[in-house]
Amino acid sequence: MMGLLNQPIVFYTKNRLEIIGIRCFPWTVFDLLGLPSGKGGLRMFEHPIAQLQSTLYKFIEAGKVGEAIAEVKQYFLDARSGVAVNSMLFKAGVAMREANGSMPVSGVAAAAHATVRTLERNFKQSSGFTVKDVSALMRFEQVRNQLWLYPNSNLAALAHELGYTDQSHLSKEFKRYSGTTPGAFARKAKKEKPVVRNDFVAFIQA
Repeated sequence: MMGLLNQPIVFYTKNRLEIIGIRCFPWTVFDLLGLPSGKGGLRMFEHPIAQLQSTLYKFIEAGKVGEAIAEVKQYFLDARSGVAVNSMLFKAGVAMREANGSMPVSGVAAAAHATVRTLERNFKQSSGFTVKDVSALMRFEQVRNQLWLYPNSNLAALAHELGYTDQSHLSKEFKRYSGTTPGAFARKAKKEKPVVRNDFVAFIQA
């Protein structure tokens, strides 16, 4: 399970690698898992979702990938039934996702039918992050993914497309989250991509 990331995850393995990954946004993960919210980086905990492990293992071993994904999907659909879809944070999250992080906080608040102050307070209490922090990370991910897949992408055009002030703004934010420049990241992507094979990776987005 993973949240917003500032670096691609690279797995090294012998023979075959098959992963079922669950991607969670910070405004949903704690409600879905029934955990207390807050910052904390990597967290280890015992949770009922671990009960899926043996079932998923049997499906994967039998080559029944579709059934494995369906099992995970149903688990989270059941968990989601307990989360209010008309809640302020749910509406805010939908707006942020649809805008890929480019919507200003005032716009997110309007979409959630809340004041900026109320949204910010509830959002940080729930996720441990501010709306601006998460929006910036979401936008950064768009740039990172684009450069990983297409290292020759034009940065100025990318900055315009994703709502950055200019290319300099994009580069500054990219270095803030990744510790490197977009150019250096793109060069690294060119170098490393040839060793990345099309092993099966499935993500359920929550």
